[in-house]
Amino acid sequence: MSSTDLTSLIGHSAFVASALACLLAVRSRKKEEMSGPRKVKIKALGKPHKRIPLSDFPPLQNDLILRQAMGEKCERVPIWMMRQAGRYLPEFREERKHTDFFTMCRTPELSCKVSLQPLERFPTLDAVIIFQDILIVPQAMGMEVLMVKGKGPVFPEPLRTPSDLERLDFSPDMEETLGYVFDSVNLTRQRIAGKVPLLGFSGAPFTLMGYMVEGGGSKTMSKVKTWLFRYPDESHRLLQGLADIIVEYMIEKVRAGAQMLQIFESNGGDLSPAQFEEFSLPYLTQIAKRIKKGLAEKGLPVVPLTVFARGANWEGALEKLSETEYNTVSLDWRVDPKTARNRISVKNATIQGNLDPCTLYASKDRIYTEVVKMLKGFGTERYIANLGHGMHPDHDPEHAHAFILAVQEVSTKLNAGQKL
Repeated sequence: MSSTDLTSLIGHSAFVASALACLLAVRSRKKEEMSGPRKVKIKALGKPHKRIPLSDFPPLQNDLILRQAMGEKCERVPIWMMRQAGRYLPEFREERKHTDFFTMCRTPELSCKVSLQPLERFPTLDAVIIFQDILIVPQAMGMEVLMVKGKGPVFPEPLRTPSDLERLDFSPDMEETLGYVFDSVNLTRQRIAGKVPLLGFSGAPFTLMGYMVEGGGSKTMSKVKTWLFRYPDESHRLLQGLADIIVEYMIEKVRAGAQMLQIFESNGGDLSPAQFEEFSLPYLTQIAKRIKKGLAEKGLPVVPLTVFARGANWEGALEKLSETEYNTVSLDWRVDPKTARNRISVKNATIQGNLDPCTLYASKDRIYTEVVKMLKGFGTERYIANLGHGMHPDHDPEHAHAFILAVQEVSTKLNAGQKL
């Protein structure tokens, strides 16, 4: 046999082997799809922690945020910050040097530790929010999610066509897939020792669907919007399935110790008003109603609920959100405080927000000035101070502290009738 024939034979063999491998991969995937949804078990990492019942937690010392959410009169405006446990804190960055993101989420001791870091640094904060991620819900449904440095969350196998819905587990076992979250919540509330309330959260159905279809973050949301136009029935099936899981997930968070809940529709503003009415608002509405009903039926505290539909600020959207069973409507920075207060009656809902996060790059004096403007616009009744979105990784913690102290000082003076 000549060297040419031998080379040709080797090349042909390599081609056959490659083709065979591809065929086997396709068959394996088809077999997996035919076998139904992928059931997963996601165990808590680190040492096990015994959850204690709600009756064993110490009395709450600072309930300002809960009273404000429920429309009660308060001595000052409460404040917390979205992403207050995060990369802007040196102590958080130190933890991340040794631990990957989802390991931190799945290790109750670590999740608790970083959740408490803001309160330890800023002791006058009015709430702690549990450190977790919205994408643990798709993980519980059987999807793989990676946190890639410099890129963020990535789904190696996103939902490409409606047939991919068959891969999802629409009824995951809460303890088997998300028990580590409940461990973290319970442990964190134990460690807070009644100082301030503990907040739990979830992504909203459309926001989660966006990541699951796009395969990660997206500026255009073109893939998920294609689903809405081409596969509306299948889109509703996915959104309803997510809503069902979110309701159960939030109820179990309260059982574990969460004292207030927030639903993040972070991609709400990427929808047109008509799409928001069809693919977001109905699910946000039913989630609030079903959570409160479920908590009451199970004999659990009916805790205050907050909704944050970032960017959904057009005429009618805020008004409709305020008429749902959410106690608080959180706003991004693109809404004028006075305008928002006129659109959302104090009889309907508390407002949360909405300082532009970039304000924290200003001087401390300028931060104080902006806080005065914001509080005069919103007023101090039925209002919770926050940012219009989350903390940035390069924010100075001292400027975050200046924001907290300014809100507390300014609101106290306004309630006392002092001129500013």
